[in-house]
Amino acid sequence: MKTHKHRLTGIARELRANSTDAELLLWKHLRNRQLGGYKFRRQLPVGSAIADFLCIDAMLIVELDGGQHADQFAADSVRTARLEAAGYKVIRFWNDQVLTQTEEVLAEILRNLEGNSPHPNPLPEGEGEKHEDSF
Repeated sequence: MKTHKHRLTGIARELRANSTDAELLLWKHLRNRQLGGYKFRRQLPVGSAIADFLCIDAMLIVELDGGQHADQFAADSVRTARLEAAGYKVIRFWNDQVLTQTEEVLAEILRNLEGNSPHPNPLPEGEGEKHEDSF
């Protein structure tokens, strides 16, 4: 009997073998540390989901959405919330953005890798700040 992890690994392997044109184009730019020296993996199981592209060091997941995702907005939102609750930052692009605005997509990914964009769930004001009396 296959475990949940083994099932996801099999699905991820199948997704890699059947990549979309947008996924192949983006992977061409992300693989081998080509973007800012960051290592990406693709179609990788993360919890109960499979991330399209994942930079473990930056805890960044890049998701590509095709036309079917317009009908899956609620499910994608729940999935994103779960990944963010696990500490990942998730950014999404439409397939056509990757195909027609590749440089802009890469620049946005790099901004997120380097922390130049606001976190989607910032701490409430005053939390996370060091106080003079704290060690």
